[in-house]
Amino acid sequence: PPFSQPFPASKDFSPRKFNNQDFNHLRDFCLSRGLLFEDDTFPAHISSIGPSLLSANKLSHLQWKRPTVSSPGGFQEDPHLIVDGIHRFDIVQGEIGDCWVLSALGALTLRRQFLENVLPKDQGFKHNYAGIFHFRFWHFGDWVDVVIDDQLPFLNGRYLSVQPRSRNEFWPSLLEKAYAKLRGSYQNLHWGYISDALVDFTGGVQVQFLLQKPPSDLQEIVKAAAKSQTLMGCTTPGGVTVGNVELKNGLVKGHAYTVTGATEVPYKNGWENIIRVWNPWGHGEWKGPWSDGSPQWDRIPIEYKKELCDNKDDGEFWMSCQDFAVQFSSLYICNNTPSFLDFGDRYNTPWHMAMYVNQWVRGLTAGGSNYFNGDVGIEDCHGIINNFLQFQVLKDRLPVAFFSQYKSKVLKYGFTMLTRDVTSYFFLSPGTYVVVPATSEEDQEAEFLLRIFLRSGQTCCIDPLISLAMSTLGNLSRLWGELTKST
Repeated sequence: PPFSQPFPASKDFSPRKFNNQDFNHLRDFCLSRGLLFEDDTFPAHISSIGPSLLSANKLSHLQWKRPTVSSPGGFQEDPHLIVDGIHRFDIVQGEIGDCWVLSALGALTLRRQFLENVLPKDQGFKHNYAGIFHFRFWHFGDWVDVVIDDQLPFLNGRYLSVQPRSRNEFWPSLLEKAYAKLRGSYQNLHWGYISDALVDFTGGVQVQFLLQKPPSDLQEIVKAAAKSQTLMGCTTPGGVTVGNVELKNGLVKGHAYTVTGATEVPYKNGWENIIRVWNPWGHGEWKGPWSDGSPQWDRIPIEYKKELCDNKDDGEFWMSCQDFAVQFSSLYICNNTPSFLDFGDRYNTPWHMAMYVNQWVRGLTAGGSNYFNGDVGIEDCHGIINNFLQFQVLKDRLPVAFFSQYKSKVLKYGFTMLTRDVTSYFFLSPGTYVVVPATSEEDQEAEFLLRIFLRSGQTCCIDPLISLAMSTLGNLSRLWGELTKST
């Protein structure tokens, strides 16, 4: 459909069944026969781990155990899905390098409206237990329900995957397994982009701020994002080759963190903007100004210190906005609408969203970023491409001849790294616009998804017949585009 909502409008929505597996049908079948579910589409086998995540020696010692099975140094005899509510501090990263998933998951625990959709309440280890669980993720334009069995990988007396702080609480491990199934294997969780997980947990739109040149109103953006109930994460500089290297300041190179809050405190003769960050390792914290026990906390009113400063080695810490921009390379903000950009809007102008699906076809629409094919019939879709994604926004309703001879544009936007989606926002004057999604090279074939979020004082019109030409009315119309592909 040309219009859709990224987040379910009601609790009665029906997500698509991943691998055509129906949770209720499978559970009822197992209960009627006294069986524990075994998932043959994601079996307790090396194929679900992946061929190169572990060494051959480790793979030979790998075991799969259900939480209901007790063993020396293993699981508890009284397992629970949730113990005393769901919190980010339930999560401790295991051997898999999926900090990008767990930092997004930590953000998810702060936003109940998203969490309750991802983690359905109709399951557990007590009532109607049959060794089967399910979780929901937003996957290429649809919500999907992913069914798993509760056999978890176990290596040398420890979880291979996420380590919950309470040894008999299993929601983090089971959710992680369901996400690994969605992505193909546990190996496919080993390194990735936090932006991907944020979108998959919310169905929302995400925007990345590069902190080498941070926006002048960074603190206001973060505070507005926290106020509007968004999910936020951030990453330190570095990549796969420098992961898990802890610096003297306590931060980890090439690591993903969760942004859990932002505020200002009276300090010296003014106000200090500070940002709260959480490490999905469950330990390891910033050691600089405004860290736990730093002298800055003794120079502010006691009521602020009591409310904000918590000297625990739980991976969460405060730091100044200036230090945050220096130490981290990127900030990611995600919500079901771009409401985190609403600060300064006195009129609470609503957002409108349109979503289109199509594909790049060689010789027809796969023109690449430096070439426009004359027959641009892009209504827009989704895909599998290892390539740089871009889009261009062009002014006015354009004739076919334009795409072969006229190169000027209003804006060109893209990332210079392999990434699954590209997002940006624009302030546009009233008029008609064309959005042209593209890859960096010609003739790259794939499906893609284009979502456009608009905020205007009047109704906006989107015409799919002219390559998403958009009529906007109002002096502060905002255009959002997101292109998504699988990695």
